[in-house]
Amino acid sequence: MGADGVELDVRRSADGALIVHHDPYLEDGRAIVETLSRELPDHVPSLDEALDACVGMWVNVEIKNDPNEPDFDPTDQIAETVVAALLSRGDPERYLISSFRRETVDAVRQTTSKIPTAWLTVAVAPDEMNDVLDSLVASGHCALHPWVGALVQELVEACHARSLSVNTWTCDDPQRMDELHTWKIDAICTNVPDVALTVLGRDQSV
Repeated sequence: MGADGVELDVRRSADGALIVHHDPYLEDGRAIVETLSRELPDHVPSLDEALDACVGMWVNVEIKNDPNEPDFDPTDQIAETVVAALLSRGDPERYLISSFRRETVDAVRQTTSKIPTAWLTVAVAPDEMNDVLDSLVASGHCALHPWVGALVQELVEACHARSLSVNTWTCDDPQRMDELHTWKIDAICTNVPDVALTVLGRDQSV
């Protein structure tokens, strides 16, 4: 479709393999963290398999590390594991690592300066905006990933004033895409990249 990149979610299996899957559970109810990688369904790829399919594209790797899910890793060792996997493939600037858990993405930043990092969030409270953004800059992160439903122009402008990119999720509405484009949004995560490319006035064959 001509999309610039792909966003995917990574978790660990029972034997420590990095697995791409949004939910912590498989369709049959098994927790991925309690299932050996060789016992996973064929349609559930390893991180390496997914990245092989994305060759030539920019990839946002989201580390799933939610305290309310069975694979929660309070040590954030998964951050080091993901970093090692990406660095082993070369071309680290092709990747960006994000996570809803600030401690996890901070751990990535402390592990390497070669791979860009972003904090993923639903919203940033107006009275906390300056402190949050200044903290991201101080920690060496390059972007904020806010939910499109709570995104306001003021936040985009405040990020850009600090040289932070704003990559929003998940927008499938053409009118909203057009508005975000006028706000100079840096990237839009969408289920319909062909629609987004049309709104942005770009040739899909590029």
